[in-house]
Amino acid sequence: MRLYLLPDDACIFPDVGEAGPDGLLAIGGDLTPERLLRAYEEGIFPWYGPGDPILWWSPDPRCVLPLDALHVPRRLMRTVRAKTFEVRLDTAFADVLEQCAATPRPGQGGTWLVPEMRAAYTRLHHLGHAHSVEAWYGGRLVGGLYGVALGGGFFGESMFHAMPDASKVAFVWLARLLVSWGFRFVDCQQTTSHMLRFGAVEMPRNDFLACLHDATRQPSRIGRWRLPQDFVPW
Repeated sequence: MRLYLLPDDACIFPDVGEAGPDGLLAIGGDLTPERLLRAYEEGIFPWYGPGDPILWWSPDPRCVLPLDALHVPRRLMRTVRAKTFEVRLDTAFADVLEQCAATPRPGQGGTWLVPEMRAAYTRLHHLGHAHSVEAWYGGRLVGGLYGVALGGGFFGESMFHAMPDASKVAFVWLARLLVSWGFRFVDCQQTTSHMLRFGAVEMPRNDFLACLHDATRQPSRIGRWRLPQDFVPW
């Protein structure tokens, strides 16, 4: 396995076919908006822990939810229709990041959402590329997720919940909204049983790159997202 050291003065990446068996492709570089967006365009994302250098990944296979295969379990849809949670877009991005960073993850001793990562995605949010979907209950943020939108693809980064089903409800709203906007897929990055139940599949990297290429030919929805007044996810 050859691990590439990225230059600081150019937003370039090696071919993703050079990634190791675990998907690790490169090290170094920075987290500027230009480099992050270039990474997503090429099927690459950053993921590293406290005290580590920036690590860049392109796993094979890739967990992807094709939005035309979206499945919402009936019990969860009943919860969505009950309107237990108020769902908002892009009203508490920084709070969602902080809650995601504070949420314990199985098998992880710390958070990968180090301060530099939170600052980088906040910059993307201010530029209109990163978005939060939030579940509120009684005026309190109790769940949500955030990710990056590029063309017809949404790259999910992390989610949290402080009440049962809160993040799942937020995801259903997001997925149905993305369908209405003509998005093609949600990139889940890592395989989880949670996302498989929504219809996600493990896609060979080359197939994912083909989907990504088609999706990035669509115009991007840049700017703050708002729920259409007449939108309902059922």
